[in-house]
Amino acid sequence: MKITDMKLFHVKPRWLFLKIETDEGICGWGEPIVEGRALTVAAAVEELKRYLVGEDPLRIEHHWQVMYRGTFYRGGPVLVSAISGIEQALWDIKGKYYNMPVYEMLGGKCRDRIRMYSHCGGATPEEMAANAVRKTEAGFNAIKIGVDAPVHNVDTLRFVEGQTAKLAAIREAVGSGLDVAIDFHGRVSPAMSIRLAQAFEPYYPMFIEEPALPENVDTLVRIAQSTTIPIASGERLFTRWGFREALEKQAIAIVQPDLCHAGGIFEARKIAAMAEVYYGSIAPHNPLGPISLASCLQLDACTPNFLIQEHPSMAERWDLGEGYLNQAFKIQDGYIAVPEGPGLGIEINEEALLERAYPGDWDTPRLYYADGSFAEW
Repeated sequence: MKITDMKLFHVKPRWLFLKIETDEGICGWGEPIVEGRALTVAAAVEELKRYLVGEDPLRIEHHWQVMYRGTFYRGGPVLVSAISGIEQALWDIKGKYYNMPVYEMLGGKCRDRIRMYSHCGGATPEEMAANAVRKTEAGFNAIKIGVDAPVHNVDTLRFVEGQTAKLAAIREAVGSGLDVAIDFHGRVSPAMSIRLAQAFEPYYPMFIEEPALPENVDTLVRIAQSTTIPIASGERLFTRWGFREALEKQAIAIVQPDLCHAGGIFEARKIAAMAEVYYGSIAPHNPLGPISLASCLQLDACTPNFLIQEHPSMAERWDLGEGYLNQAFKIQDGYIAVPEGPGLGIEINEEALLERAYPGDWDTPRLYYADGSFAEW
């Protein structure tokens, strides 16, 4: 079997899908994307296409090594995200070729269903509490809220009190049975993260995510040592090499590789195995589309130290595949059943992709402080 073509689809709201075709009629799908840089990643996929067309799609590890190590410069979000989507599509082909899910080829499933968490917002404590109640009524037993933006490097007591009030309102509304994670989004300075974590501790957060930007691991170490709340991070780290220092220094308890950015399904499985050595868990990052989710579910099914899977709850349930997949995923009682179909276990509706096509020019929102200076989003 040989790869014959690779086709890209820019799809609303901000996604990039890849279809790899073969001479045996088997095709695979992946999601190579950097949010706000879809056109750049598409160019990288086209460059890698020159190598891949004519190759055997079943040699996934070999192709990964060639794509990653084949030029003088390695890593980074653009190259590794392009490789990630290609790798997902190759696993999809391989699973269809052998008529089994990807997780069967990676050791078999460790569980029958995948625990999900949903995003929960609200401008006020009352709105946040009401939305949390709705999430529990929908069956979720875990949610994630966010720290408001922008955040000053040294912010006010009023800001800390406002963030704490939202968490307190959720706890009062739903009690202790709901896990609540808090996303700091890398927008908070280490000093403010320590203050916020101290204020949040009485409400027992499940974890705090990206309490500092990932470039300086020692800042994460300092935050981790200052609180009892588990630290989660990794959506902006690429390949196992990107996670090594954070794990060795025990800066994070929960790794969050994004399977569209970190190197794909098998690379994320290797990252999970590294975390397992340090008694850590994996909670894959996923703010993207249904192919990303399908890839995550394959990893979640076969990974013993899996903790929970992100579900971004985008408009019209797009991220579950409604309108994109012939059969969308369904969340029941806060879980998705482990898929049973071959490969990624999904069938893409290509007509729907064409109907939802866009130029690929979605850009990342930008925030500014009151004085006009740039603020982390």
